Amino acid sequence: MLRIPTSTALPLFDTVATRTLEQQAAARLPEHCLMQRAGMGLARLARAIAPHANRIWIACGPGNNGGDGLQAAAWLQQHLNTMPARSCNCRILVSCVRERDRMPADARAAWDAAHKAGVQWIAHMPPDMGPQDLCIDALLGIGLRRPDTASPPTRKDDRLLPLLRSLQSGISPVLCVDIASGLDADTGQYLPGFEPMNLPVSARHTLALLTLQPGLFTGSGRDACGQIWWDDLDTGLASSAPPFAISPCAQLFSPEARAPRPHASHKGSFGDVAILGGEGLEHRGLSMTGAAWLAALAALHGGAGRVMLALLDASHGSDQAISPWPEIMLRSPEAQDWRRATVVCGCGGGMAVRAWLPQILDQAPRLVLDADALNAVAEDESLALLLKERSRRSQHTVLTPHPLEAARLLKMSTAQVQAQRLSAARQLALQFNCTALLKGSGTVIAGPQGDGNASPPCWINPTGNARLSTGGTGDVLAGLIAALWAQGLDPAQAATLAAWRHGHAADQWPAQMPFSASALAQRLGQ
Repeated sequence: MLRIPTSTALPLFDTVATRTLEQQAAARLPEHCLMQRAGMGLARLARAIAPHANRIWIACGPGNNGGDGLQAAAWLQQHLNTMPARSCNCRILVSCVRERDRMPADARAAWDAAHKAGVQWIAHMPPDMGPQDLCIDALLGIGLRRPDTASPPTRKDDRLLPLLRSLQSGISPVLCVDIASGLDADTGQYLPGFEPMNLPVSARHTLALLTLQPGLFTGSGRDACGQIWWDDLDTGLASSAPPFAISPCAQLFSPEARAPRPHASHKGSFGDVAILGGEGLEHRGLSMTGAAWLAALAALHGGAGRVMLALLDASHGSDQAISPWPEIMLRSPEAQDWRRATVVCGCGGGMAVRAWLPQILDQAPRLVLDADALNAVAEDESLALLLKERSRRSQHTVLTPHPLEAARLLKMSTAQVQAQRLSAARQLALQFNCTALLKGSGTVIAGPQGDGNASPPCWINPTGNARLSTGGTGDVLAGLIAALWAQGLDPAQAATLAAWRHGHAADQWPAQMPFSASALAQRLGQ
């Protein structure tokens, strides 16, 4: 069993691939063996998470996910049966959605094992479950997929929703089997009828059995599933990704793994980054120069050799002539040679950036498009065509939209983007022949299309937290991507590493230190 840290890169498998591997494993093993291994792993983790629990309540669904829970109940009760009565006050309680005879064969065998061990059956979650107790969510797992096939439980399973609501709203720690019930394992989004009323308030853990799914790491999965654990059930099948597996999640680079800079190097060894953005007050009376400064500051602390900042301020007033960071070199947009740098375009660009986009799209050899530049491309087909043509000239692009900007580019709603985050990122990469980074909980990075008709490779970043939900952090990310790209990484590597470092800095933020985008940018170099 492996506790999944944010510094580990592991393959992710969609539901179809997981089902295929499950069938292969079951065919190689004796009858019921795979579920017995799953139950044993779940029981071991439950005891580790809540070694002093007075009660362990297990909510079991109608399928094999419920069977895993029943098998865990059997193992837990058998362990308690071997202990002296005076030294053990824990009780194992089970609530089951369906009767034994209407469950799959493996689950029926697990039911029998739990009954034989002496597990106590109850109808509902005990009303006085406290923080010292433990709940196990074995209701649905990866069994839910696609809104067209998922619907609230029918009358024959009318016990399921009340049990699910108890798990979602209780104060006891929750251990989920495979994935939090109600989530689509491929997308990390709740399916209609299964959404919680509020965010979970209890500690959350999830034991992924056999494989890891994308939904654990993006969308609502990060809040609902909490700390992820993985048990391959001693099959070894998930160690080598088959052709239908989603490409490795989170191609991570530990800060400690960065190669030291050679002594015989100079500022030209680490690339130039040029920032174009920051519409000034003269245009519409709405200054957004701070966004461009943040991108430049992040590029500086991200290790770029030189950073140039061209502000879209028609006044070119003296208040902009002196940089608060002397290392950042100010340029007028007309004076900057866009052909000799890694360019970040759009941060705070407002309406003013649109006039510059044809030149930037034509000249920049490496281009990070963010914010208002993305909105301009979404609204102007001629700019979209120029963007698509860049790859034919061996000019590479990284797009960094948040969900609303991605929706504008793809001509769909934000809800549609969020419902299929991996698919949306891949669609952006295909449509514009580029690397696409879709921001949000579990940032998704899709690389350029592979050979032949292969789908674009896709990564999910596991770092970051709600501190990043503040103005300017996206500009910091854009500047960091450019800095890493300028230092020699390819665009997909630069985007993935930047997302990881950006989120990691927020995860490691000292509790006593106020958080802001400018503080984040300066902390990137530490």
